[in-house]
Amino acid sequence: MNRKVVIIGMGFGGIRAARTLVANDLDLLLVDRNNYHLFQPLLYQVATAALEQESIAHSIRAMVRHWPGTRFQLSEVTGIDLDRRLVLTERGEVSYDYLVLGAGSVTNFFGMESVERYAFDLKQLSDGEALRNQILLSFEEAVAEQDPQRRRALMTFVIVGGGPTGVEFAGALIELVNFVLAKDYPEMSLKDARVVLVEAADKILGAMPEQLSRYALEKLRDMSVEVRLDSRVVRAEPERVFLADGTVIPSHTLVWSAGVKAAPLACALEGVPRSGGRIAVMPELTIPGHPEVYVVGDMAFLEQDGAPLPMVAPVAMQMGSYAGRSILAREKALEIPPFRYRDKGSMATIGRSAAVATAFGQNFKGYLAWLVWLLLHLYYLIGFRNRIVVTLNWAWYYWFHERQVRLITKVKAPH
Repeated sequence: MNRKVVIIGMGFGGIRAARTLVANDLDLLLVDRNNYHLFQPLLYQVATAALEQESIAHSIRAMVRHWPGTRFQLSEVTGIDLDRRLVLTERGEVSYDYLVLGAGSVTNFFGMESVERYAFDLKQLSDGEALRNQILLSFEEAVAEQDPQRRRALMTFVIVGGGPTGVEFAGALIELVNFVLAKDYPEMSLKDARVVLVEAADKILGAMPEQLSRYALEKLRDMSVEVRLDSRVVRAEPERVFLADGTVIPSHTLVWSAGVKAAPLACALEGVPRSGGRIAVMPELTIPGHPEVYVVGDMAFLEQDGAPLPMVAPVAMQMGSYAGRSILAREKALEIPPFRYRDKGSMATIGRSAAVATAFGQNFKGYLAWLVWLLLHLYYLIGFRNRIVVTLNWAWYYWFHERQVRLITKVKAPH
């Protein structure tokens, strides 16, 4: 009988682990609460009416139907019995010989209940559609609003977090306002529309070199994004956002991209060492005392060169591939060296023809960085159809400054 490998979570780490293990005389079971893999880096483009939500998701069953020895189970994992080697799901218990945990992360609101209640985030596919509805509905309400102060609040969008997601969303949103919605609402002056990016540090894109951070800041401000550095959001109401310095921003839309934490499953494991809510793993990405259990991606805490590895997709992909190779090596009684992350660089797009990137010790900005950003995202996007649809949407917007997915699919906003 073939050895059984259970992979929990079909994010970047889980998919990479599965691809490494397939067709190696193993019984693979893939478990996820969704029946699709989500390309999360482009979720903000769903929220800003640039892409259809289906174009950044791919059916897991369609992906694995040609993978020998591989099955998929749509189920919520409720716990793991490490001693008995059982995964507990809403559909019953599942045994394993090897387990790969890659359940990812959830948004971290740092205990601010009011912010969690009223803010939108971008973690699930439905979040992109909900936020798009909110943005478009805000303009529909604003066009009929007689009170100029409330109209301005409806057209004010506060984005918290100056990392890649916040910067990319702010740039895409201000372009949507200036180039698309300005034509959709000719009866209304959009000079009152505001996109406010709030960052607690003294720079945006803090992980990037100073010159790229400065370029991104100047570019956003040139695009009329209001960037507030050294500022923190501390509270929220349905129509107001409160900053730590006492500033109150009238706004009906708050978007949170200021942090993530490990999925709740990480806390459900008993007797497992943790750091900051993440599972502290051995250099081989296994749980201490349980070498058959691998943890990859955002759930895993591992220090390298004196600092914890970041919770980003490239780390998850390399961890997933390593876990797969490690399992194959153990099946052949071989050894492989401990995991080591190879940082190939990072990038962020700011707007049309503008991006920043660092790779191979070199810094890039402007059109070249933007072009590389486009090509890499298309390369990692799963599904040939998705690549074609996304390419066509991007080309249409590039040449005509038009976004086709300006659909309100829920009349009443969720907040």
